[in-house]
Amino acid sequence: MTIKMDDIARLANVSKSAVSLALNGKDGVSQETRDKIFDVVNKYGYKPLRKSKKNTTKVITSVNFLVVKTSGLISGNYRSLPFFDSLISSLSEKVSETGGSLKIMTTENENLSQTLEEMKKNQGGGTIVLGTDLNNEQANLINEKLNNIVFVDTYFDNITADFVTMDNYQGASLAGKYILSKGYKRIGYFASDKIISNFIERRRGFRSALKDASIDIDNKYFYSVSPTKIDPQGLDIKKMKKDGLPDAIFCEDDYIAIRLIKAAEQENIKVPKQLAIIGFDDIYESSLISPELTTIHVPVSQMANQALSQLQKRMYSTNWAPQKTLIATKLIKRRSL
Repeated sequence: MTIKMDDIARLANVSKSAVSLALNGKDGVSQETRDKIFDVVNKYGYKPLRKSKKNTTKVITSVNFLVVKTSGLISGNYRSLPFFDSLISSLSEKVSETGGSLKIMTTENENLSQTLEEMKKNQGGGTIVLGTDLNNEQANLINEKLNNIVFVDTYFDNITADFVTMDNYQGASLAGKYILSKGYKRIGYFASDKIISNFIERRRGFRSALKDASIDIDNKYFYSVSPTKIDPQGLDIKKMKKDGLPDAIFCEDDYIAIRLIKAAEQENIKVPKQLAIIGFDDIYESSLISPELTTIHVPVSQMANQALSQLQKRMYSTNWAPQKTLIATKLIKRRSL
């Protein structure tokens, strides 16, 4: 069903001017009225043709954000983690600039097939899929069931689809090279006990940087721990100290690094003099810990913009070929290394 602004006004029981204000992201309508309007927009898949001074551009008015909850990182409290909160906020802000709305759809892994069938029947606009914990089978299923999708924060080289993610390999390689530039030889690695593609790529990139310098990570300096906790409890720093510490450690994310700094402080291990530490993600807390954490910055806002750009092109461009985008990271030098 193709609807116009008059139809939206009638179905939402509001004035046409209210519809215009809401779709253009302007003030003058209450949040309740705005929500009623976008409920109709999402239901009927309204796609306005926006005109600029020079050309005509189609704009996405509604975007679904599909989240599949698992036993990994994407669990019940995933929104409390800085990376995911920043990603969702950036997507929502960008969509709202054109008067659109971001609808978060969360499903349990065991209900994924049913959720996809329901979305297929009522799919309006496009869908960005949070792919952090997805395996190959899940990603394939989503790609087969839904049209106009972009996966974000994951990458599968055997799936023909749109992907946007950080360059984990490049970022971890940066970390490895920086550690080497500081002259460290006994180098440790703190891995996540949750195995996802991002961490696998970080592992590859870091090992590659060390291999170029003919340095290996001794097995006794390879550790693993939860990637989403900050409390040092459960990190056996006493055993690490007893077995002998490396000179520097790369942590697969900032949560692990912050946890390690706190644990080291409890055991009077001076960072970075006795143990240098570098993380990955550049979350807000990394600049609050003492000493401040050296880390790898991830341009989350750019990832969100790129995902929406690819989604728009997929929906409105003819002969669009799926694009796999890796966004580069950068080193943030602070005091922990």
